[in-house]
Amino acid sequence: MLLKGTKLYSILFIKCPRCHKGEFLEANPYKLSNFNKVKKHCPKCDLKYSIEPSFYTGSMYVSYAVGIAVAVAVYMLTLLFGLQTSIGTLFTLIVVALVLAMPWIAAVSKIIWANFFFKFDKKIAQNVN
Repeated sequence: MLLKGTKLYSILFIKCPRCHKGEFLEANPYKLSNFNKVKKHCPKCDLKYSIEPSFYTGSMYVSYAVGIAVAVAVYMLTLLFGLQTSIGTLFTLIVVALVLAMPWIAAVSKIIWANFFFKFDKKIAQNVN
């Protein structure tokens, strides 16, 4: 695959930042019983996903930026489709989109945060099944 080996691949598919093969989360972001629970280690390359206690607290900053991007995307879509909406309706559309995207936003912000600190290792990726 063309993106394999890039941070974008790890982020889009929510895979291990080092080997791009292991799952990053315990379950799908929308499975609310394991809501965005990050695995302790990569099941493929054994990378420890947390450098220190409360490591993913920093992902809140990323989450804010991703949330703003979702809100801007909703606004741009209303402009693109020529919807004449009041400010209240637009606000409601943005809030609904953010609530529906919340599990995905939280998951993506954690994997983006992890990609700031871990890099892809081609040698490890080749040795992992």
